[in-house]
Amino acid sequence: MKKVNFPNTNGLDITMSGLVFFPKDFDESQAYPAVVVSHPGGGVKEQTAGTYAEKIAENGFIAIAYDASYQGESGGIPRQLENPHVRTEDVSAAIDYLTTLPYVDNNRIGAMGICAGAGYTANAAINDRRIKAIGTVSMVNIGQMFRNGWDNNVKDSDALPYLQAGSDSRTSDASGNDTATMPMAPLNEEDAPNEELRQAWEYYHTDRAAYCTAPGYGTARSLTQLISYDAFFKAEAFLTQPLLTVVGSDAGSKWMSDDLMERAASTDKTMHIVDGANHMDLYDSQEEIESAISVLAPFFTRTLG
Repeated sequence: MKKVNFPNTNGLDITMSGLVFFPKDFDESQAYPAVVVSHPGGGVKEQTAGTYAEKIAENGFIAIAYDASYQGESGGIPRQLENPHVRTEDVSAAIDYLTTLPYVDNNRIGAMGICAGAGYTANAAINDRRIKAIGTVSMVNIGQMFRNGWDNNVKDSDALPYLQAGSDSRTSDASGNDTATMPMAPLNEEDAPNEELRQAWEYYHTDRAAYCTAPGYGTARSLTQLISYDAFFKAEAFLTQPLLTVVGSDAGSKWMSDDLMERAASTDKTMHIVDGANHMDLYDSQEEIESAISVLAPFFTRTLG
């Protein structure tokens, strides 16, 4: 594994930070298939994205986990901006970087992500034909989650106050006030509405997986982009690549993976359900991760072979 920096070539003056993982017996004179791994909203490359990238690499791939623009060790101001359009473009920026590496086969590049990173990956694949195969783990379409709630029990129109809050935050930011923020997961244990989201607090704010560059909040101004964003926009027409979704049977977020499976135009699409797992179990529980890798690795081997 090595740490790398590369420019975001999508019109942003941002240098991105990533971790590249190599297969066993790596030979730089050879050309390998590669997989881009995108982290959850509020996460960084050293957490679950790095875990999956390392395990994917163990199966014969070059794998890169990276920090989103404005987050982690990547550049960009304001810090912790969660602009979904930029995060989607970040996936393509990572692919831009991979195509400059002589040991990556540009015709065999796949992408995967966890939680919101999975939704961004799907959106990137709709737009970027260099992505030949898509894997998702505990996928979240972050626009759906913010406007419809974790359990899909809020109407779109009822999310209008969040757009107003984001708009007001932009005005406040422009006036020179401290940047307004919002939680990306519960900031306190008592804020969690259920056990699954209590585990999200635990993951980001305790020794379970807390990391110094992942503060657990985003900019409130991001709501003006998040509420109306659909990671699966035009999937019915343009998401034609092979697709594998991995989801826990007990995940409150499963409905979003179900939605993509229904909407994607791909004729090669499969869902792997990890029995008894919730959303967070697939982040860092060894048994659940091994279940995910047991299907992701052969999927990428088949589709990028």
